[in-house]
Amino acid sequence: MDKNTWIGFLLIAGIIVGFSMLNRPSKEELAERQRLNDSIALARQMEWEASQVSAAISEQTEVKDQSNANEQPTAEELNARVQATYGDFAVSAQGNEDLVTLENERVRLTFTTKGGRLYRAELKEYKAYGDTVNDLRLFTGDESNLAFTLITANNRIISTQNLYFTPIRQDSVLTMRLLTAVDGAYLDFVYTLPQNEYMWRFDIVPHQMEQVLAQNVSTIEMQWSQLVPQQEKGRKFEERYAQLQYMDMTGDIDNLSEQKAARKKESGRLRWIAYKDQFFSTVLISDDGFNSSELESEPQNKYSGYIKSYNTTTALNFDLKEPINLRYYTGPNHYNTLKAYDADVEKSERLHLKSLVPLGWKIVAWVNVILVIPMFDLFTSWGLHIGLIILLMTIVIKLIILPFVFKSYQSTAKMRVLKPQIDEINAKFPPEKMQERQQATMALYSKAGVSPMSGCLPMLFQMPVVMAMFWFFPTAIELRGKSFLWADDLSTYDSVISWSTPIWGIGDHLSLFCILFTIVNVAYTYITMQTQATGNDPSQKMMKWMMYLMPVMFFFIFNDYAAGLSYYYLLALFFSILQTMIFRWTTDDAKILAEMEANAKKKANAKPKSGLAARLQKMQQEQLRQARENAKQQAKRR
Repeated sequence: MDKNTWIGFLLIAGIIVGFSMLNRPSKEELAERQRLNDSIALARQMEWEASQVSAAISEQTEVKDQSNANEQPTAEELNARVQATYGDFAVSAQGNEDLVTLENERVRLTFTTKGGRLYRAELKEYKAYGDTVNDLRLFTGDESNLAFTLITANNRIISTQNLYFTPIRQDSVLTMRLLTAVDGAYLDFVYTLPQNEYMWRFDIVPHQMEQVLAQNVSTIEMQWSQLVPQQEKGRKFEERYAQLQYMDMTGDIDNLSEQKAARKKESGRLRWIAYKDQFFSTVLISDDGFNSSELESEPQNKYSGYIKSYNTTTALNFDLKEPINLRYYTGPNHYNTLKAYDADVEKSERLHLKSLVPLGWKIVAWVNVILVIPMFDLFTSWGLHIGLIILLMTIVIKLIILPFVFKSYQSTAKMRVLKPQIDEINAKFPPEKMQERQQATMALYSKAGVSPMSGCLPMLFQMPVVMAMFWFFPTAIELRGKSFLWADDLSTYDSVISWSTPIWGIGDHLSLFCILFTIVNVAYTYITMQTQATGNDPSQKMMKWMMYLMPVMFFFIFNDYAAGLSYYYLLALFFSILQTMIFRWTTDDAKILAEMEANAKKKANAKPKSGLAARLQKMQQEQLRQARENAKQQAKRR
């Protein structure tokens, strides 16, 4: 290697070493991480000890009426154990678990005095699939847990989940107070539920806790877990859209795998963490950020009644004289609802919770945001039935892409009227003379003013609109629970026949909208094939059968999809067939051929113009000339 290469390697090595040193954590950060790890280990040990003490207390209570009560630990011994384990928090180590409820027009939140945490979250405007009576339950009881690890002044490690809080209720504000043995020292969990909102506040407020908690600790550890129950009929799609998502402080959004168990450590600060289902989410938000988070997601057995289990271990900045301000979102994945939380907010402060609604790739999502969602909202505001709304959306979409469809049909018609001349070229030049055949074909296209790409480009332009509808229907919560004809819920499949044992490729049901869509798709393929130029070439025959095979394959794909999507595709196919028939009735092949011949004469008399076909023809002529020169040289050598 020369001198410059060695210098380059040395510079690269210097940059890597320098970057590593700049990003190396400081001694304080390393100490904090070690303290956090030690806290986790101690917390687990203390939690075990606390559980033993609690068990002993329960056992002592149960044996009061038994004859062998003298063999159990005395009350003094139990109190000594509790004091040794909990220290100043011993006054809150025993108690009764009571439930307190806050509710507004949209949510009902139930809190437990044991741990001072959210015990149950219900959405009053929604029902679980098949349940027409009870409000939809996001979780209840041990399906969710939120606990904080406290480090006392004498280095005890205590979890709030083992302590009993005293509830203080004032209208829409609930304070769960954790009392201590020190007069005037207590810790408040303050829950504030505004009217008509899915988002509410959760503040952790210390009061004169300097004598109780360690003063050299700058963070407080948080453990948050949740089991997500199955809410929908179609488990397959619910599993696909249920995932743990999170956003960092810069606005970048990421997620764990929705298909398999996943664990990830994030060393940077996170703005929010979302436990997401197909149509509903529980989101915990911190404006100051969650530090050094460990995130876990695990799919659950299909017979368990749950979709996913989520777990998060993280830390929050903690000052004994300042409150910790958090926010909860317990509500639907509704685009406009989530988008509203960024209204009148500076760009750097936006939450971007609307990303919880998957709308497809960037350009597809843009079409959904600009066109599909506003159009759906407009028709919904008219009070129309959901079946009529989808019909109107189909008509509007077909009108928007009509120019592209007509342009594509015109290109197909031109290729069709040129078929006899193309057959003559194929007969004149056998497959052995493929270059001559291609040159003659491109010359014909150039002369007639036809480009092989002219039929493909219009199809590409309409693809973002088609794909936007594909993403919209399975994620639109507005379709959830809406019935139409035989479908009782357009957000899931409309099974007309079901069986217990799944069949590979089909599943355990047949969806009628999907069956009708497949039948009409085959009919549309037949009509389309009649308008295209086909020959006796074996490859063309194979392509023809592939065109018929594709609609059948679509059945196996869409049998599990939302009935609303299959209904939309069914309507779109009916309109496509109608369009094709109108095009055929209004298209005169003889007139098209005459126009192409007239254009060819004008082009012959005019100066040569640049174009795709002309450039391709020129390239083929050059390739053919070069091939002929090579053949002559080889002949001379022989």
